[in-house]
Amino acid sequence: MKLSVIGTGYVGLVVGTCFAESGNDVVCVDVDENKLKMLAKGESPIYEPGLSDLLKKNLAEDRLSFTSDLQKAVESAEIIFLALPTPQSEDGSADLQHVLAVSEKIGKFLNGYKVIVNKSTVPVGTADRVREMVSKNSSQQFDVVSNPEFLKEGAAVNDFMKPDRIVIGSRSQKAIAIMQDLYAPFVRTGNPLIVMDERSSEMTKYASNSFLAAKVSFMNEVANLCEKVGADIDLIRKGMGTDPRIGNQFLFSGIGYGGSCFPKDVNALLHTAKTSGYDFRILDAVETVNKDQKKIIVKKIRTHFKKLQGLTIALWGLAFKPNTDDIREAPALTIIEMLLKEGVTLRVHDPEALNEVKKLVGDKIQYFENNYDALKGADAMVVVTEWNEFRRPDFSRMKSLLKSPVVFDGRNIYNPAKLREMGFTYYGIGRV
Repeated sequence: MKLSVIGTGYVGLVVGTCFAESGNDVVCVDVDENKLKMLAKGESPIYEPGLSDLLKKNLAEDRLSFTSDLQKAVESAEIIFLALPTPQSEDGSADLQHVLAVSEKIGKFLNGYKVIVNKSTVPVGTADRVREMVSKNSSQQFDVVSNPEFLKEGAAVNDFMKPDRIVIGSRSQKAIAIMQDLYAPFVRTGNPLIVMDERSSEMTKYASNSFLAAKVSFMNEVANLCEKVGADIDLIRKGMGTDPRIGNQFLFSGIGYGGSCFPKDVNALLHTAKTSGYDFRILDAVETVNKDQKKIIVKKIRTHFKKLQGLTIALWGLAFKPNTDDIREAPALTIIEMLLKEGVTLRVHDPEALNEVKKLVGDKIQYFENNYDALKGADAMVVVTEWNEFRRPDFSRMKSLLKSPVVFDGRNIYNPAKLREMGFTYYGIGRV
């Protein structure tokens, strides 16, 4: 099939590259000429395991191309994917200006029947607004489909190529058949392709992410209670996760969630509820708990040292999760801001996100390419992101580098008893 993907951000680039990998001819469109030059050379602007290799492969085999010419991309495509940014507005709603502006242009460029697919995470009713915008500018036949993405950063390529499920929102049998044909190679093992109406499809994405965010916040609340009653959240997680009604995913306590999806989607669903006259009390609590949880490590540091002015603290991990360079809503940013205000010197390391933090924070903190170098002379170290390379470090080397052997484990990746036996002072989240 001939596809166009409008937007080469995180979602658009993964979607376009993976569809090309399954044999489709894909044109990706963006307005950033510098990014387009980079992509045309096979250089990915984002870090995502496996993406760079697929990008280079499909460019070399002429199934994938990049352009700023929206008209040409629209005219040549059978299916047009909208993978445009929907940033959070001040009131928590998703900003649809990019989606609607491009929809207007697509209407002017239609030269025959097309399927226009919302791949961006968008509020309930967006398919109707896109349909209205295109109709105002075209007399051609077209259909609008909602097809939300369920890609986990750090595992997006695998998630796309081997999806748990695919959701198609449309009332058009013609569009549904085209989408089923497009996705047939991805559901050969029997994973479901679920068809529903557009509004239910749009709500499915928000409801899914908000439910997972609720699991995270719930476990963080349990962890905080564990510290008061002397229970161990890691053991409780194991006891809960074996219950098939609960499942073992998203039960890890820590210092809160971040990223491009959970914070934005929770707030967008809250905004939808408020504008619909519904008080979504559970979701309000989920958001409040997460904001507080990002500050909990600083509270533990303050409790231990009493006075923070003049301390040097090492941070391991800056990205909101492992295997990505994404720092959007990352707990590390909250921790950095709070500690800087307290007069703390910060020495930081992350395998992929150093440059992203440099763009935002500048020279207010010290950056290290090597994780052990960040520890030299520090009064304590904080694990902020659970990268695999942090899980089995040389603890003896760590102890020799730190001014005082104090570890604040924001992701509970270390064994408290082992570290205490080695002479460390250890603080986890809900651990005894």
